[in-house]
Amino acid sequence: MNNVRKATVALGVLLSAGSAFVFAQAPDANQSSAAQGQPGQHRTFDPAQQAEHLGQRLGLSSDQVAQIKPIFADRFQKMQTLRTDNSLSQDDRRAKMQAIMQDSNSKIEGLLNDTQKQQFEQMQAQRHNHEHSHEAPPQS
Repeated sequence: MNNVRKATVALGVLLSAGSAFVFAQAPDANQSSAAQGQPGQHRTFDPAQQAEHLGQRLGLSSDQVAQIKPIFADRFQKMQTLRTDNSLSQDDRRAKMQAIMQDSNSKIEGLLNDTQKQQFEQMQAQRHNHEHSHEAPPQS
């Protein structure tokens, strides 16, 4: 039952954050850094910024933040590689994305104390609930 809960939470995280990881693009050489925040532009993914943000939300030590940065960088790289793999079906791609997210979340949880783990899981559950509250009702 615990694995089902973790899979559900990971899927929620995937749904809420996956598109940001998968579709983030590095800025063009011709693109100014000010243009990155304009509508229609993808924000660049910054593992250091992501780790700092998580550190602030969970009250992580600077050592924990430093250990989480390469986890986010690895996740981003794997998502980028997966995004460019045209040999996969949509279902296979989704399953692999979920596995990447689950793996990185497990690595992050391994660096957290019990209180931080609980907060991290609550954050994931909130994202999951938020995403599902905005879904269109199933059509019959």
